[in-house]
Amino acid sequence: MRDETGFEIFAVTADKGIRAWGRDLPEVFVNAARGMWSLMVEPGTARLQEMLPVRVEAGDRETLLVAWLNELLYLHEAEEFVAAEFAIKELTDTTLEAEVWGERVDRARHALVGHVKAATYHMLQVSPTAGGWEAQIVVDV
Repeated sequence: MRDETGFEIFAVTADKGIRAWGRDLPEVFVNAARGMWSLMVEPGTARLQEMLPVRVEAGDRETLLVAWLNELLYLHEAEEFVAAEFAIKELTDTTLEAEVWGERVDRARHALVGHVKAATYHMLQVSPTAGGWEAQIVVDV
């Protein structure tokens, strides 16, 4: 039974998988991002203090999902940013534009629960379902 989080985490040898679902493709991309962040930072600890724009391009929607998640990892690693909310502004099969809301890492307040190195192409799929869309992706931890 699927819950309202819009994602679930599953085990893959030495890695973690994220299965995300939603009514439409933007909701799936947001839920995949939320799933990845849940592996790194205790959910609910980031505040909406700053917005960072994100734009990624790729050859198809599957590689676009990988590019999206890897760009979010870049924000976390290079900008020391903790995301709280994601707003997809434009999404085609090859382009994604979004606003990522959150704040800079505060190690005294943010519970960093794990480290994700990269989103991978292993077991990657983005496909329509009877109730909307679903995506599956493995992240290197």
